[in-house]
Amino acid sequence: MTQCCINPSILSADFVNLEAELQRISTADAVHVDVMDNHFVPNLTIGLPVVQRIQAVSPVPLDAHLMIADADRWAPGFADAGLASVTFHAEASIAPVKLARELRSRGAKAGMALRPATPVEPYLDMLFELDMLLIMTVEPGFGGQAFLDCTLPKIRRARAAIDGSGINVALQVDGGITEETIVRAAEAGANVFVAGSAVYGAEDPEAAIKRLRAEGSRTLRSASAE
Repeated sequence: MTQCCINPSILSADFVNLEAELQRISTADAVHVDVMDNHFVPNLTIGLPVVQRIQAVSPVPLDAHLMIADADRWAPGFADAGLASVTFHAEASIAPVKLARELRSRGAKAGMALRPATPVEPYLDMLFELDMLLIMTVEPGFGGQAFLDCTLPKIRRARAAIDGSGINVALQVDGGITEETIVRAAEAGANVFVAGSAVYGAEDPEAAIKRLRAEGSRTLRSASAE
């Protein structure tokens, strides 16, 4: 069975008390850190210096999602900061294969993200260069959006390609993940789930992570048994 991973997004956390907020999700598989530059997406969050401080105090590994322009220039610096995983957007990279190799050479897992309307097919030949493929299930930029079911066929095609390749590439989804939508996304083939408001909007974030992991794992077990 493909392992189910829950990566809470701190975009929905209390930024004034960020270290304490990280401790509230200590049972997560990773912390999803959204870096936005107000160019690639219409929102501005945090940059490398803040991410470095988060890296220093986080109880779980960091998974950076770079929603920034000129990813080829800026992404390697996040790998140099010691992050476990760095994900750049295909739409923001001129040379995605070169960038993925650069991230790996600097010690980070290489992830590549696709916006909802970006087809996956042009990038399937580079799966061997990646550790993770992220299919956005909302338009990137803001938390709290509703899951886009129109992305499910793309998730299925990505899963079929990954399984057909015989390589171990994680398939992550980000946007609108709840206890209901995680089932649909897992049925389609995703196994890493970014959840922001579903975790930090809950009274007990650790309990929310446990429920999401249980739903995702149950669905993945059922899918593998078919």
